[in-house]
Amino acid sequence: MKIRVATYNIHKGVSAIRSEPRVLALKQAIGLFDADVVFLQEVQGKHDLNAAKYGAEHLGHKHWPAAAQHEYFAGESRHAHAAYGMNAVYDHGHHGNALLSAFPIANQSNHDVSDHAYEQRGILHCVLNTPKGAVHCYVVHLGLFEAGRRRQTQALISAVRASAPDGEPVIIAGDFNDWRNTLSAELRNALGVVEAFDQIGSNSTLDELVRTLRRKASVTPARTFPAALPFFRLDRIYVRGFKVETAEVMHGSLWAKLSDHAPIVASLALG
Repeated sequence: MKIRVATYNIHKGVSAIRSEPRVLALKQAIGLFDADVVFLQEVQGKHDLNAAKYGAEHLGHKHWPAAAQHEYFAGESRHAHAAYGMNAVYDHGHHGNALLSAFPIANQSNHDVSDHAYEQRGILHCVLNTPKGAVHCYVVHLGLFEAGRRRQTQALISAVRASAPDGEPVIIAGDFNDWRNTLSAELRNALGVVEAFDQIGSNSTLDELVRTLRRKASVTPARTFPAALPFFRLDRIYVRGFKVETAEVMHGSLWAKLSDHAPIVASLALG
C-alpha cells in the first residue's frame, strides 16, 4: 500500500508579512499536495478577531471561514476526515495541530507537552483505518528552546511506545524547531524510525554543494525555513514500517506567500 503524506506549518492561516489572511489560498495549496494524509501545525480552531475582520465580505471576497480551519480545509476535498488538537488558548480563540485524512480516523488523543506557560505545545495522535490495517500518526510541534525540545522529545517517545507497540506502522511529522538536528538520532534509536530524507537525500542545492565539498553523503533533514529562501531545517517526517520512495520540499513564490515554513511532501510504501 502506498500513502502520500505532507507536513505544513500554516502560520495560523495568515501571511508571515503583514498577517494578511491566506486561508482560502491555503485550502487550494493543500490540494496541490495530492496527499492522503496532511499533518498541519499552527491551525486556528477559533479566532474571533480575524473572523470579525475578514469573515464578512472583505474587499468583495470572504477571506475567513466560519468553520474551524481544519474543518474548512477538509470540506469536500479528498480529506473527508479531520482531527484537531487544541494547544494554545487566548481571549479571542485558540490554535493547535491538525490532521487531514482520506482514511477514517478510528480514534484521536492530544498530549499536552508544554514546557512552560508561555509556549503551549502538543502532540496529536490519530489512528487511521487503512486497507492494510492501523497506521499511527503523530502531529508534532515542539518548542523554541533546546532544553524544552529534549523533554518534549522524551514525551513523544513515551507516547509512541505506549500507543503504537509491537512495531506497528508509525508516521511522525511536523515542526520540530530542531535547527541543529540534535533530536533525530535519539528518535531513530528509541523508536526505530527513519527521516524522510535519510535515504534519498535533500533536494537543496546548498546541501548538494556541502556534500560535494565534504566528498561524502551526509544524513540531514531538508531546509524548510524561511519559506522564501529555506535555510533552517525545522520540519520533519519520520516513519516506521514504511519505505520512503520520494520526498521533496515545495519551493517557489506560491509557498513563500502562504506561510513562513515550506511544506514537505513524501510518498511512502508500507513495508
